[in-house]
Amino acid sequence: MLELLPDAGTLAVCLLVVFILAFMKGAFGGGLAALGIPLLSLKLDPVSAGALMAPLFIVMDIIAIRYWKPSTWSRTELAWLLPPMFVGTAIGFWLMSQLNPGWIAVAIAVVTLGFSAQWFIGGSQVVVRPRSRARATLAGTVSGVTSMMAHTGGPPVAIYMLSLGLSKTLYAGTMNMYFTVANAAKVGPWLFLASPDAKLWMLVLLCSLAAPPVIWLGWRLHQRLDQRQLYSLCYALLILASLKLLWDGLHQLGVVA
Repeated sequence: MLELLPDAGTLAVCLLVVFILAFMKGAFGGGLAALGIPLLSLKLDPVSAGALMAPLFIVMDIIAIRYWKPSTWSRTELAWLLPPMFVGTAIGFWLMSQLNPGWIAVAIAVVTLGFSAQWFIGGSQVVVRPRSRARATLAGTVSGVTSMMAHTGGPPVAIYMLSLGLSKTLYAGTMNMYFTVANAAKVGPWLFLASPDAKLWMLVLLCSLAAPPVIWLGWRLHQRLDQRQLYSLCYALLILASLKLLWDGLHQLGVVA
């Protein structure tokens, strides 16, 4: 059993990632899933990092359902977004199964850097538009692809959902349920790609035990936190980690020495 325990450095990085993601889940209903793979890639290869995160998201989603009940879901949006999300997840899985590890690292880094840039560049006023099945289909498909490849499926769906002018509660509840389903859809493909060994499963177990109390802590501190400042700090960290991942991927491909 002791031989399955991770080294101190790997465990520290994994617990840091769990703390950030679980805390954000409790405090703000989610966000920053993109932080997981780049930070974990400091100690794990990108595919193993993604496979570690996939079941952890399931644990966090199950806990979060306690707070985001069915009365907070927009069923029309879920009915329109979820089917194309499954298609996008399948496309993302196919792309990852065809790419070598270097290209996977580069793809994840590029997607997460674009996601981070959107946070700092954003701030433009949201234009409210009527429901559109075509826009929902596009948003769900793109979200499925980026969610499968880099755990960054939030922006495409958020752009569509914010344009509807929903109440804060309905928006957050619908997004939470959408990603509960999306995370369940991609856990199998991620585990298939990584074929995790016993040591990785031990990491999953240790991180899963750490998540519930951190989610509770975030929920308790929700009213006291400045969301924008906290997110800005985390996105700055995400940019640094993504640049490191991009460099590693280019090095694997022989593009840089």
